Amino acid sequence: MEKNRILVVEDEESLLKLESILFTSKGYQVTGVRGGVDALRSISQDRPDLVVLDIMLPDMDGFEVCRSIKQDPETRSIPVVMLTAKKSSRDLEAGRVAGADAYITKPFKSVKVLEVIGGLLGNQATGRGDRS
Repeated sequence: MEKNRILVVEDEESLLKLESILFTSKGYQVTGVRGGVDALRSISQDRPDLVVLDIMLPDMDGFEVCRSIKQDPETRSIPVVMLTAKKSSRDLEAGRVAGADAYITKPFKSVKVLEVIGGLLGNQATGRGDRS
Protein backbone atom coordinates (compact mmCIF):
# COMPACT_ATOMS: atom_id res chain seq x y z
CA MET A 1 0.00 0.00 0.00
CA GLU A 2 1.28 3.46 -0.88
CA LYS A 3 2.39 5.76 1.94
CA ASN A 4 0.66 9.10 2.48
CA ARG A 5 2.89 12.05 1.60
CA ILE A 6 3.23 14.90 4.09
CA LEU A 7 4.86 18.25 3.37
CA VAL A 8 6.30 19.82 6.53
CA VAL A 9 6.82 23.59 6.32
CA GLU A 10 8.98 24.72 9.26
CA ASP A 11 11.75 27.33 9.34
CA GLU A 12 13.46 25.99 12.47
CA GLU A 13 15.81 23.22 11.35
CA SER A 14 15.59 21.27 14.64
CA LEU A 15 11.77 21.21 14.54
CA LEU A 16 11.76 20.30 10.86
CA LYS A 17 13.97 17.30 11.66
CA LEU A 18 11.89 16.33 14.71
CA GLU A 19 8.60 16.44 12.80
CA SER A 20 10.11 14.59 9.83
CA ILE A 21 11.41 11.81 12.08
CA LEU A 22 8.07 11.57 13.91
CA PHE A 23 6.01 11.26 10.72
CA THR A 24 8.48 8.98 8.95
CA SER A 25 8.54 6.66 11.98
CA LYS A 26 4.78 6.26 11.62
CA GLY A 27 4.89 5.26 7.98
CA TYR A 28 4.45 8.59 6.22
CA GLN A 29 6.61 9.80 3.34
CA VAL A 30 7.89 13.25 4.37
CA THR A 31 9.26 16.22 2.46
CA GLY A 32 10.43 19.26 4.40
CA VAL A 33 10.86 22.87 3.33
CA ARG A 34 11.77 25.98 5.31
CA GLY A 35 9.69 28.72 3.68
CA GLY A 36 6.33 29.56 2.17
CA VAL A 37 7.55 30.09 -1.39
CA ASP A 38 9.28 26.69 -1.34
CA ALA A 39 6.12 25.16 0.13
CA LEU A 40 3.91 26.45 -2.67
CA ARG A 41 6.44 25.33 -5.28
CA SER A 42 6.64 21.86 -3.72
CA ILE A 43 2.85 21.58 -3.53
CA SER A 44 2.42 22.50 -7.19
CA GLN A 45 5.08 20.00 -8.27
CA ASP A 46 4.45 17.06 -5.95
CA ARG A 47 0.86 17.34 -4.58
CA PRO A 48 1.27 16.05 -1.00
CA ASP A 49 -1.62 14.36 0.75
CA LEU A 50 -1.37 16.77 3.70
CA VAL A 51 0.59 19.89 4.71
CA VAL A 52 1.89 20.59 8.22
CA LEU A 53 2.45 24.33 8.27
CA ASP A 54 4.18 26.73 10.66
CA ILE A 55 2.91 30.31 10.66
CA MET A 56 6.12 32.23 11.31
CA LEU A 57 8.15 31.71 8.14
CA PRO A 58 10.92 33.90 6.72
CA ASP A 59 9.40 34.81 3.35
CA MET A 60 5.60 34.72 3.77
CA ASP A 61 3.50 33.76 6.76
CA GLY A 62 1.69 30.47 7.07
CA PHE A 63 -1.72 32.15 6.88
CA GLU A 64 -0.85 33.41 3.39
CA VAL A 65 0.47 29.99 2.37
CA CYS A 66 -2.73 28.34 3.64
CA ARG A 67 -4.93 30.85 1.79
CA SER A 68 -2.99 30.18 -1.41
CA ILE A 69 -3.46 26.43 -1.04
CA LYS A 70 -7.18 26.72 -0.27
CA GLN A 71 -7.96 29.27 -3.00
CA ASP A 72 -6.41 27.17 -5.78
CA PRO A 73 -8.95 24.68 -7.24
CA GLU A 74 -6.07 22.25 -7.88
CA THR A 75 -4.92 22.16 -4.24
CA ARG A 76 -7.88 23.23 -2.08
CA SER A 77 -8.70 19.66 -1.06
CA ILE A 78 -5.25 19.12 0.50
CA PRO A 79 -5.68 19.19 4.29
CA VAL A 80 -3.59 21.83 6.09
CA VAL A 81 -2.58 21.43 9.74
CA MET A 82 -1.16 24.58 11.26
CA LEU A 83 1.47 23.69 13.86
CA THR A 84 2.60 26.90 15.52
CA ALA A 85 3.62 28.74 18.67
CA LYS A 86 0.99 31.41 17.96
CA LYS A 87 -1.74 30.73 20.52
CA SER A 88 -4.00 33.78 20.71
CA SER A 89 -7.68 33.52 19.84
CA ARG A 90 -7.00 36.02 17.04
CA ASP A 91 -4.38 33.66 15.57
CA LEU A 92 -6.73 30.67 15.82
CA GLU A 93 -9.44 32.67 14.06
CA ALA A 94 -6.96 33.76 11.36
CA GLY A 95 -6.10 30.09 10.80
CA ARG A 96 -9.77 29.20 10.46
CA VAL A 97 -10.39 32.07 8.03
CA ALA A 98 -7.31 31.06 5.99
CA GLY A 99 -8.85 27.60 5.61
CA ALA A 100 -6.73 25.48 7.96
CA ASP A 101 -8.26 22.07 8.64
CA ALA A 102 -6.63 21.89 12.09
CA TYR A 103 -4.68 24.22 14.37
CA ILE A 104 -2.24 22.79 16.92
CA THR A 105 -0.05 24.89 19.18
CA LYS A 106 3.57 24.28 20.18
CA PRO A 107 4.82 22.72 22.28
CA PHE A 108 2.79 19.85 20.90
CA LYS A 109 2.11 16.29 21.96
CA SER A 110 3.16 13.83 19.25
CA VAL A 111 0.14 11.62 19.89
CA LYS A 112 -2.27 14.52 19.29
CA VAL A 113 -0.54 15.56 16.05
CA LEU A 114 -0.58 11.97 14.77
CA GLU A 115 -4.28 11.58 15.67
CA VAL A 116 -5.20 14.78 13.83
CA ILE A 117 -3.18 13.82 10.77
CA GLY A 118 -4.54 10.29 10.74
CA GLY A 119 -8.08 11.62 11.01
CA LEU A 120 -7.62 14.09 8.17
CA LEU A 121 -6.09 11.43 5.95
CA GLY A 122 -8.74 8.87 6.89
CA ASN A 123 -6.06 6.50 8.20
CA GLN A 124 -5.14 4.95 11.47
CA ALA A 125 -3.48 7.47 13.78
CA THR A 126 -0.16 5.79 13.06
CA GLY A 127 -0.35 6.19 9.30
CA ARG A 128 -1.32 3.98 6.42
CA GLY A 129 2.01 2.17 6.24
CA ASP A 130 2.15 1.06 9.89
CA ARG A 131 -0.14 -1.80 10.88
CA SER A 132 1.24 -2.41 14.38
